[in-house]
Amino acid sequence: MSDDSRICLGAISGAFGVKGEVRLKSFTATPDDIAAYGPLESEDRALSFEITLSGQSAKGALIGRLSGVATKEQADALRGVRLYAERDRLPALPDDEFYHADLIGLEVFDTGGAPLGRVKAVLNHGAGDLLEIHGPALKSTVLVPFTRDAVPTVDLASGRIVADPPEGLF
Repeated sequence: MSDDSRICLGAISGAFGVKGEVRLKSFTATPDDIAAYGPLESEDRALSFEITLSGQSAKGALIGRLSGVATKEQADALRGVRLYAERDRLPALPDDEFYHADLIGLEVFDTGGAPLGRVKAVLNHGAGDLLEIHGPALKSTVLVPFTRDAVPTVDLASGRIVADPPEGLF
C-alpha cells in the first residue's frame, strides 16, 4: 500500500528490444515528464531507478533505460512495476487541478448534502476523467464525469466532493 507522501507517476509495461530498455506508461500530464522527477521507486520502495528516455515505440509507448537494468531478462522481470515519486518533488497544482491520488477515498455528496458514496478510482478512457463512485446504497459503482458541471466542488481540506450528476445516474 502506498502512503500519501508519494504519487504513482507510471508503470513499466515490459522490455523493449534486447539491450535492457523498457516500455513505460506515463501517468503525468506531459508523458515525458516521468523522467524529470529524479529517481522513481517501486511501490514497496525496494527498487529505485533513474529514467533516461530514448524515444517512443510505434504504438506510442515511451521507451527508456532504467539505471541498473542492462538485459532484456532484467527488463522483462520488471513488467507491471509501478513507479512512485515523493509528492514534494512534484509541482504544486492550480486550484482547479488535482492529483488522482488526492481524489481517491473522498466522500461524495449531492448538492443537497445527501451522501452518494466514495471515490474508488479515477479513470480515463480517452474522453476525459471519470470518478468511479461506490457506496453501500449503490448496487454497482457509478461513473461520474469529472467536469465542473457534474462536480462543482472538490474540497480536499474537508475530504469531500459535491457532485451534481446527470439525471438518472444515481
